[in-house]
Amino acid sequence: MKKESFLLALTMLAPWAAHAQTSVAIYGVADAGVVVEHGCSACPVTKLSSGIASPSRLGFRGTEDLGAGMSAKFVLETGVLLDTGMNNPTGLAFDRQAYVGLYGDYGGVSFGRQYTPQFITLTVFADPFHTGMAGNARNLMASPATRMNNTLEYTSPNVGGLSAELAYGFGEVAGNLGAGRALGTALTYTNGPLNLRLAYHDQNTTITAAPATATVAAIAARDTDATNLLAAANYNFGVFTGYFAYAKNSGIGSSPVPVIVAPSAPVPPASTDSRDALIGVSVPYGIHTFIASYVRKDDRTAANQDADQIAVGYQYAFSKRTDLYTSYARINNRNGASYAVGSGATLGVGRIALNAGVRHTF
Repeated sequence: MKKESFLLALTMLAPWAAHAQTSVAIYGVADAGVVVEHGCSACPVTKLSSGIASPSRLGFRGTEDLGAGMSAKFVLETGVLLDTGMNNPTGLAFDRQAYVGLYGDYGGVSFGRQYTPQFITLTVFADPFHTGMAGNARNLMASPATRMNNTLEYTSPNVGGLSAELAYGFGEVAGNLGAGRALGTALTYTNGPLNLRLAYHDQNTTITAAPATATVAAIAARDTDATNLLAAANYNFGVFTGYFAYAKNSGIGSSPVPVIVAPSAPVPPASTDSRDALIGVSVPYGIHTFIASYVRKDDRTAANQDADQIAVGYQYAFSKRTDLYTSYARINNRNGASYAVGSGATLGVGRIALNAGVRHTF
């Protein structure tokens, strides 16, 4: 082994080396406002909610320079409810993200609880509302997994505008190694004002352990997969940015109904075969930003429970960190579909919602 390679290995294995430089930052989002909902059995509903435009959170992130182009990074992030002062409702210490990784000239490898490539595609590349406010595209567009547990992810460097991600989530179910496992991947192309991204997510929805006496054939018969393919694009025309997305969702759990219009009524089964489409626009004008989108859910099952959503929004930026926002969205359900208007971290109950609030990032 060459001396340089040996020293690089020592650097990777000894992050406490004297030359290393470490930086740790505390960051977060404080977001809260008022939500008014109509179009459900319990409506009208008026409430104060946390995380309407962006889920409120508190996080810690750090980077250490390991030398030779290498660095170590970590993120620990938990959700916060500003309306009640409670910690995240999941009971997890860091329910949003919790990972550590090594990064260098040839990309990065990270380990832990992380966003899925499909969710990043929907939030960053496809939705002008960035999956927040009443215009949230996830009200109709499938997003079965926001984050993956037990994830090993590789992120490639950017080469000529192209980059890729590959993530594998270990199911860790005793007696059935395939149960609960997830696979996510994405390919991104960026060239000036143009951003293109194609993402794929495959989730095994068998989460119970196999009986000790089960045969291989019986285990395979019980296994089922949900798959999501999402293509997204946005283009900055200068005076506005246009957004477009199209998705194909197949299998049990591929397109869950995140919210219910009529809680007292039987919940209709979620679609196992659907197509989603989105077209949207974001128009900045000084400290003002105007947003609009149209989302279509095309259910290909025999139930034919289609739905569409139209949404408009407005943001007023006091500064780079603080803004006021308001948005309105309306969903039309067909053939017994029960989709409702939610927001960044708030589940909705009505087909129509208006919300307004303030968001501060730090």
